[in-house]
Amino acid sequence: MSDGTDSLTVEQRGRVLLATMDDGKANVFSTPVSAALRAMLGEAEADEGVGAVVIAGRPGRFSGGFDLDVFQSGDLGAVGEMVAAGGGLVAHAYGAGVPVVAACTGHAVAAGALLLLGCDHRVGPDADIKVGLNEVAIGLTLPDWALAIAGERLSRRHLQASVANARLYGGRGAVDAGFLDEVVAPDAVVDAAVEHATGLAELDRAAYANTVAAVRTPVLERMAESCAYEVPAAAS
Repeated sequence: MSDGTDSLTVEQRGRVLLATMDDGKANVFSTPVSAALRAMLGEAEADEGVGAVVIAGRPGRFSGGFDLDVFQSGDLGAVGEMVAAGGGLVAHAYGAGVPVVAACTGHAVAAGALLLLGCDHRVGPDADIKVGLNEVAIGLTLPDWALAIAGERLSRRHLQASVANARLYGGRGAVDAGFLDEVVAPDAVVDAAVEHATGLAELDRAAYANTVAAVRTPVLERMAESCAYEVPAAAS
């Protein structure tokens, strides 16, 4: 089984660490992929030369969410492990000690959309893509960690439609709903995300981490109750 690192390319652009997901298919979040992304975030937090992180997909695809093959396997242990690992990834991004920016290069559904909600800033394409939480439409119920981050980041006007009615949005609609913060030309998404992250990288790291801990801990604690995640302490 892959350890997830073969679908993840990491490069540094100035003080920004750019991690690009490309498994050649739907960029699914298996347990190893979630672990690889969390390891990357941990390395960024530990490196004083990194001020921000960008997580990107390949052109046309950010992520299709969890690996449906695992759901269909009937192995409840594997399913639980995968969902908990995904929740740990989203929580880690939301509670990271450095800003995390998403370069949503295309479709982002289910866990892919949830990762967007865990990022500080989300850049997407001004295009006819699909972004949202389609779990109810495919017979799945969102875990509590997902409901916690959705309730925190999505527009109240769209919460019912997004969570209970499985509505999917195009690029501009995803901005209105709260999945994205801005849309640009499709071929400019990654560069725009790196540019925004470069600005965020100038923030004081300790002050940022302390503020994240102060503002986001209530949501992170709720997420931690249903996924493998340890709420970080404030930076010294």
